[in-house]
Amino acid sequence: MIKKLYLPLLMAMIVALSSCSKKMGELSSDYFTTTPQVLEAVGGKVPVTINGKFPEKYFNKKAVVEVTPVLKWDGGQVKGQPAVFQGEKVEGNDQTISYKMGGNYTMKTSFDYVPEMAKSELYLEFNAKIGDKTVAIPAVKIADGVISTSELINNTLNNANTALGEDAFQRIIKDAHQANIMFLIQQANLRASELKSAGMKDFHNQVAEVNAAENKKISNIEISAYASPDGATDLNTDLAEKREANTNKYLSKELKKAKVNAVVDAKYTAEDWEGFQELVSKSNIQDKELILRVLSMYQDPEQREREIKNISSVYKNLADDILPQLRRSRLTLNYEIIGKSDEEIAKLADADASKLSLEEILYAATLTNDNAKKAAIYTKATQQFPNDYRAYNNLGALAFQAGDITKAESFLSKAASLKAAPEVSMNQGLLALAKGDKTAAETYLGKAAGAKQINETLGNLYVAQGQYDRAVNAFGDSKTNSAALAQILAKDYNKAKNTLANVAKPDAYTDYLMAILGARTNNVSMLTSSLKSAIQKDSSLAKKAAKDLEFAKYVTNADFLSIIK
Repeated sequence: MIKKLYLPLLMAMIVALSSCSKKMGELSSDYFTTTPQVLEAVGGKVPVTINGKFPEKYFNKKAVVEVTPVLKWDGGQVKGQPAVFQGEKVEGNDQTISYKMGGNYTMKTSFDYVPEMAKSELYLEFNAKIGDKTVAIPAVKIADGVISTSELINNTLNNANTALGEDAFQRIIKDAHQANIMFLIQQANLRASELKSAGMKDFHNQVAEVNAAENKKISNIEISAYASPDGATDLNTDLAEKREANTNKYLSKELKKAKVNAVVDAKYTAEDWEGFQELVSKSNIQDKELILRVLSMYQDPEQREREIKNISSVYKNLADDILPQLRRSRLTLNYEIIGKSDEEIAKLADADASKLSLEEILYAATLTNDNAKKAAIYTKATQQFPNDYRAYNNLGALAFQAGDITKAESFLSKAASLKAAPEVSMNQGLLALAKGDKTAAETYLGKAAGAKQINETLGNLYVAQGQYDRAVNAFGDSKTNSAALAQILAKDYNKAKNTLANVAKPDAYTDYLMAILGARTNNVSMLTSSLKSAIQKDSSLAKKAAKDLEFAKYVTNADFLSIIK
């Protein structure tokens, strides 16, 4: 009798348990969507939003289910942030899922990108319990990953423009030498005492020296004759004109005697109000500000003179100290100092750099496109001028472009110790980016205001941070691989194509980016020709392309397969 009672009860329990297991069984991938559909690296992370659904009459009222996103690849995996859900009869603080109606949920997670993720799959794993009993729910694949195009910034940085400490070399330097011939009030004759003054002797000596020098050339000699702004305007005009004529006649005679062939440009100014204002400004004369105010208020010469004479307390000082200095002819020798030719500088940089100035030796490095020769010249500059930061900075820039991060860091640290110049900070920012330290890069670039390439370097930083639109704006019209990468990531494909076509020194990654552009725009010819060129320049890109999800829909294309094999 007891056996008869327990048998139906046992059967009922078995049916109930099997029913529960069935209800909490495998979930179809149709219940899950991800944004993005194919995972993508952004700013060194792989972010994903998962929208899931527990179907109707699935979630046991006493169940607790932990859902964990897991990104898996050959040889490794990483888990994301889990979420916990509970049935209607469970007392807890997690999201409750109705048995009858089911329930929707959203999970957000992010993985730190590593290169192995380029070919990976995203799964959801379930840890389910009903009471104390574990229920096995199989893992569900919900997405593929990872499009890692943004990570190419680590490669395109090598193509970035660095900031050089520029030379201040000028082949032709303009210079001038001046002398004054002073006149007595209301007179235009040249006095012997003035013509024999130390200033005039020095002027004539300077003319002779410049005329004889091989590396100097007289441009012209200017004569500017003046009258002081006191007295009638007609009288002052006549005086200034005669002073100009007499000075011109004298100078022409002296130049002829010295056998100097120079252009003489002569002019006169009837009333030298400009010179008057300058002398008053520099003086300690009483009521100086009042005089200057009169000059600013009135433009008519006679009105000015009347108003100034009304300031009787200072007019005598003006007449004694200021006005006599304005009765003059000013002679200006304009000439050019001509430096060494490019050929001379290049030869000396190679054979005897000790004969070059700092600016000349830095300039010499710009005369060659051979980076090894540039480095040799900059090294000589550091030996001859060890306290100037520019050569160290430029050696650091060359090392960075060559991919020698250790050497670049050493040179840039030395440059920074000599001067915290914007170009040094900018290059250190690039170096930090190349090492993957975006925080340090941002700090360095914050100190690089004024560096010529700062916007381009900020563009590189913004790409690394996943701020693609901001990066495009920062790059502007820059024609570099990084600029094109930003434009591709921002989906501005026409601009990216133009940028890549105009990169000054295209390399393997220029072609690889063009291949990605071809894939994204369904231009198979562009894809295959560019990828072939990229792999010819860098054979390691064949292996990368084989795993790159940018080319996923072309894995059965015969031309594509022949290129990457």
